[in-house]
Amino acid sequence: MQRLTSNNVGITQGSRVLFSDFIDDGPMWTGTGPREHRFEVEFAESYAAVPNVMVSIAMWDSDTKTNQRMDIAAENVSETGFDLVFRTWGDSRVARVRANWMVIGPLPNEDDWDLY
Repeated sequence: MQRLTSNNVGITQGSRVLFSDFIDDGPMWTGTGPREHRFEVEFAESYAAVPNVMVSIAMWDSDTKTNQRMDIAAENVSETGFDLVFRTWGDSRVARVRANWMVIGPLPNEDDWDLY
């Protein structure tokens, strides 16, 4: 659990279509090549400490003739941003994905300072 002791708490949210591989026969749709997509999210303002990040699938378009496997995660989370990562494997064919995220964490406060 992250206990927020600051009166300044920031919430950032966003949404992004990560890929539309069915348009140009990309690797998520054809099932060949890299089966991972990364998108670097940068916050408009830095948090005072590493924030909590929640990611989710907002739209999922896949082939119904194959298994539907997916993993979505926030990796490399820092005060300034994170990597939004989508992965699939095996025979899964994914046409497109939209992901949403919400970030909650403490913001810098002018009263925060170090003595030494």
